[in-house]
Amino acid sequence: MRELYREFGGPLLRHVRKTTGNDLQWAEDVVQETLVRAWRNSAKLTWEPPLLWAWLLTVARRIVIDGRRRRGVRPREVEAPEEDSIAVPDGSDRTLAAIVVADALRHLSSQHREVIEETYLRDRTVSQAAEVLGIPPGTVKSRLFYALRALRTALKERGVAS
Repeated sequence: MRELYREFGGPLLRHVRKTTGNDLQWAEDVVQETLVRAWRNSAKLTWEPPLLWAWLLTVARRIVIDGRRRRGVRPREVEAPEEDSIAVPDGSDRTLAAIVVADALRHLSSQHREVIEETYLRDRTVSQAAEVLGIPPGTVKSRLFYALRALRTALKERGVAS
């Protein structure tokens, strides 16, 4: 066993570290288990170095796969959070965002505000908005471009947009 470990222990550890995501402790456990299995099956093994190396790699790979499966089945243990730190979704963030956006919209020109309302809030196409507003589609596109730019600036002033 000592000779087996001396000859194959280092190379096997290097190989197994790659397959365990560089987890040294897990890799050492895999190498140890692989060598224990080699000792248990010593009567059945062919002691030619290339064949023995292939057997060791196969056994180590299977041990790593079994470990990954075992970890995947069992959920990761974590400490329970304190009751005060648990966030409860209440919709307040969405409400506050809507209030800030509505306030920013009020500070836009009426032309910019109505183009945004028609296209974004009423979900109309540029052509439909142009028909409702009685202006050409190109004018709707132009106003929408400048309206969004002005809205972005207004939201930045309120500390909402980056």
